[in-house]
Amino acid sequence: MNKVFLSYNNIISSLGFSSEAVVEQIQKEVSGLSLIKDKTYLPQPFYSSLIDNNLLNEAFESLGSPQNYTKLERMMILSLNDVITQSNLSINDRVGLIVSTTKGNVDALDADNSFPEERAYLSSLANSISNFFGITRTPIVISNACVSGILAVATAKRYIQQGMYDHVLVVGGDLVTEFILSGFNSFQALSDELCKPYDKDRKGINIGEVTASALVTNDIELLSEDAVAIIGEASCNDANHISGPSRTGEGLFRSIQSALEQSQISAKDIDFISAHGTATLYNDEMEAIAFNRSGLEDVPTHSLKGYFGHTLGASGLLEAIVGVHSLKNDTLYKSLGFDTLGVSKPINLITSTQKTPLRTMLKTASGFGGCNTAVVFKKHAL
Repeated sequence: MNKVFLSYNNIISSLGFSSEAVVEQIQKEVSGLSLIKDKTYLPQPFYSSLIDNNLLNEAFESLGSPQNYTKLERMMILSLNDVITQSNLSINDRVGLIVSTTKGNVDALDADNSFPEERAYLSSLANSISNFFGITRTPIVISNACVSGILAVATAKRYIQQGMYDHVLVVGGDLVTEFILSGFNSFQALSDELCKPYDKDRKGINIGEVTASALVTNDIELLSEDAVAIIGEASCNDANHISGPSRTGEGLFRSIQSALEQSQISAKDIDFISAHGTATLYNDEMEAIAFNRSGLEDVPTHSLKGYFGHTLGASGLLEAIVGVHSLKNDTLYKSLGFDTLGVSKPINLITSTQKTPLRTMLKTASGFGGCNTAVVFKKHAL
């Protein structure tokens, strides 16, 4: 079966408006999270990574009128435009678009929003992005809780291998809004401090907003310097609970096993894991169990939530892109916020940014409803 690659990519976040700028900040162990004291979001202060609307509009103005697009649409268009420009991709009927998000333009439902409520439909968001770039094929929306971003990459790979497309543009994003914050607050899942994935003193998540995009392709003429092969992927639902993961990590374990089998490699061939690591009690514990069951307890592992917070439907794609740059730079990035292991099974958390030869990465994600996804990436030599 033909190889499929994750190629040109972009990140729009509080740490910068390009993948390179963002990774440079991560290299310095700089977090994009800060204390927000805006009562239009929540009555109490909270930690988050927000994108400055003025900077966003300034960057967007060369592409169109900011007032014609929602904030999330502007973020997605700006990110995707960078990928299309970098790759010099010709848009034709062999190019697909996948949009990954959990809540999309949920702010269109706010009383003071200038857009019609219909703009909150996920199909409306996807069509807005597709129409902007003149993509002729019907866009696909993946909204499967917090695995959406990495599941979009796996789905793009499958579409290409099945011959439906030659190239798929993947873009993921979510906003920080009162609606989303109040939902997680009702679960008592929000931390009033900077999040601490896998740490014994973890208190919950921080929510962040970001967009990320990438070109998935089988054309070696369209590969960037940091392109990686997508050599295995799998997704499994543990069917445990609407918001609680399997206590045995069954869904994630099975996803990892299937992805490794498809990759035709074993656990010992994985150089590092980009984990989900939300800093909630049950997610981190479940992941530690699943990694141990998979024989991955000694593999260097990080969560990037300490840099961005949990960015929902964008998180898996965002973190995969940072992982791509880890492979390119032969650098393991620190799992920010971690001090003392607070899960029942041993895992090898990366406590300082360090140079080391790297070839393969395992990216995992888990989400509400029991969904789990695992994807294996391998460095590609141009």
